[in-house]
Amino acid sequence: MEESLEHIRESAETRMRKNAFMLHNYIELERVEKDRAVFKLDIRPESCNPYGLIHGGAIYTLADNATGAAAHSDGRYYVTQTSALHFLRNQATGTVRASAWVRHRGKSTVLTAVDITGEGGRLLATGEFTFFCVDKALMDQKAAAEQK
Repeated sequence: MEESLEHIRESAETRMRKNAFMLHNYIELERVEKDRAVFKLDIRPESCNPYGLIHGGAIYTLADNATGAAAHSDGRYYVTQTSALHFLRNQATGTVRASAWVRHRGKSTVLTAVDITGEGGRLLATGEFTFFCVDKALMDQKAAAEQK
């Protein structure tokens, strides 16, 4: 059954509210639709490395969340399996966006791509992420057991 755009957005927002690491890093969902997502990060002092540029970990986290939202847009549940992110350039201020899309959906994996752009649409990084489909009930059970 095809997920409606409204349901895809609501599901993504529910997941994002539970994503403490994403929220801690001030990453925001801008847009999500079937097989696509855009996230943004307004660079803050906490986002920067010792050189005053956006930290590679912040860019990676932005990319992982955008590609994950694109993967999840089919209503199933995923975890990151592999990734490759190519850092091309950097910036110190302004807004950075991650635009992600699904390249291929299989039965148990999803291949996604992402472009990270900065001010003026300059390409800062690009990459691919593979996600593995998981059983949500089993993951919730494992998480509860780990918290005990």
